[in-house]
Amino acid sequence: MNKSLVCVTLLLSISLSACGSKSSAPPSTPTPPAANQGAGSTTGGGSTADASAIYKQNCVSCHGNALEGAVGPSLQKVGAKYSKDQLATILNNGKGAMPSFKGKLTDTEIGALATWLADKK
Repeated sequence: MNKSLVCVTLLLSISLSACGSKSSAPPSTPTPPAANQGAGSTTGGGSTADASAIYKQNCVSCHGNALEGAVGPSLQKVGAKYSKDQLATILNNGKGAMPSFKGKLTDTEIGALATWLADKK
C-alpha cells in the first residue's frame, strides 16, 4: 500500500507540474481544425499558426487539445467573454489557479495568443 501511495503522489505531482510548462520541442503533428480556426491570418504580432503552436506548448495540458477544457476551463468561446486586452492581462498575470506567463512567454507571444483566443466566439 505504501508503494501505491508513492506512485499516486508522484503521478499527481507530475500531472500538476505539466500545467503551464513550456516544452522545448516543437509540436510534431498538425493542429486539429478546432484548435486552429482562422489559420493564416496575421494580427497582433504573430500569425494564428504561431499562436496555435504557443497554445500547444503551454496551454494544452490544462485547457485541452481542442480548447475543450480539462483542469482549466474551456476556451472554445473565450473571445465572447473577454477582449484581446483582457486575455493578454490574464495571460500576463494569471487568474485563479492559472499561472502567470509573464517572463515565460514574450510580449509578442502573449499578444499573438490573446488575439487568437479573442477570435474564439
